[in-house]
Amino acid sequence: MQPTAPLLRRLRRLALTTKQVNGGYYKGTGSGSMGRHTKHGGYIIDYKKVRTYVVPTDLKDFKLTPFVTKTMEPLKGHFEGDPKGGLSGERYLDKWKRENGMD
Repeated sequence: MQPTAPLLRRLRRLALTTKQVNGGYYKGTGSGSMGRHTKHGGYIIDYKKVRTYVVPTDLKDFKLTPFVTKTMEPLKGHFEGDPKGGLSGERYLDKWKRENGMD
């Protein structure tokens, strides 16, 4: 059974897979190598290949904006008087009963 001509055209536009090409085609993940393997099974990192990201020093005049706002206050839990803090099962059950009622 052969695919129709329009379907065959759509298939050719998609990215290649390893099953569509002869041996020797390796798609990879785009991550690149950061070093080399040793003959004893180890790995040696080559720091010339490691990616480093340089952050601008003065971000106030920087034109690009971050995805997260700079004005957001950090959220903190309120666990006063509970020695276990947020891991307390009693606190969880009390909150569940307040929000969902008694079942």
